Amino acid sequence: MNNLKGLILSGGKGTRLRPITHTSAKQLVPVANKPVLFYGIEAMAAAGIDEVGIIIAPETGDEIRGAAGDGSRFGVHITYIVQDAPLGLAHAVLTAESFLKDSPFVMYLGDNLLQGGIDDLVDAFRDHKPDALILLTHVPDPGNYGVAELRDGAVVKLVEKPAEPRTDLALVGVYMFTPGVHDAARAITPSGRGELEITDAIQYLVDDGRRVEPHIVKGWWKDTGRLEDMLAANRLVLDTIESRVEGELVDSQVDGRVVIEAGAQLVRSAVRGPAIIGPGARLIDCYVGPYSAIGDHCTIENAEVEHSILLAGSSVHDLAGRMESSLLGRNVNIGRDHRQPRAYRFLVGDNSEIGIL
Repeated sequence: MNNLKGLILSGGKGTRLRPITHTSAKQLVPVANKPVLFYGIEAMAAAGIDEVGIIIAPETGDEIRGAAGDGSRFGVHITYIVQDAPLGLAHAVLTAESFLKDSPFVMYLGDNLLQGGIDDLVDAFRDHKPDALILLTHVPDPGNYGVAELRDGAVVKLVEKPAEPRTDLALVGVYMFTPGVHDAARAITPSGRGELEITDAIQYLVDDGRRVEPHIVKGWWKDTGRLEDMLAANRLVLDTIESRVEGELVDSQVDGRVVIEAGAQLVRSAVRGPAIIGPGARLIDCYVGPYSAIGDHCTIENAEVEHSILLAGSSVHDLAGRMESSLLGRNVNIGRDHRQPRAYRFLVGDNSEIGIL
């Protein structure tokens, strides 16, 4: 277990987050002004894993490479592995076999967030030495996930997105495997979705008498594939920040846990935390409420924003109502035109312009 490697899956098309993902990889959409992917890389580094492979898609791979680089900023070495088509998680494992070789590894879905990182889980994997360790959590809608059935604390059955789930234990997007999973992935056939499912590969291990150890997640876990999940993840992470004001405040006020990055400027504005304001942002005659993440070089003027994520370069101005529960892509411009709605909610792709009537 000493040569443990990391595998982060950062491919896929991100259809549930469109139109944002028409122009950007879903793993690079920020939570608390940091791309979701970076949380996974940092979790690997914190657990002592320094060799990390990242599965990328042909369409978004260059963007992922440009953002994460060679990994040195995180204290790891990154190898990029192209998966030509999104043919399932087990297919991704096979695609990465030349990188993983005979090493045990941690597989982490690049659009997932797990409270507290993976240090304890990696320690348990190293100490107990199972053939696989899977993370599980209780969910209200198990039919949307891979579902595990346990008996006497052991995994006995796994089903991908069952029509009639027998438990509410869903597979969390973090898995730990020994090299035997490669043979399991080769032994299975594509599902009805045309994919090699990781649940089928794990079931193969179970049926072959291999030891698959379950671990119930006690903290929160988020799959950030939808707008509601992104906003929820943003709330959870912002709840952990500590106040830091490095930008310029001119006749302005901040309350609660607020981060104002260097280069940001607030003029006659109020920010109520938890919230983060990115470098170069300008807030003029505005209010930014709790659970807001305002990206680099954004502008908010004569407007109110709350419980929202604004990506770099976006601007919101002259709104009579409060914009809330929204996600704006890069370089989006939203401004009031004439008539007055009372509230606004947006999911807007990059380089857009919206005039409010």
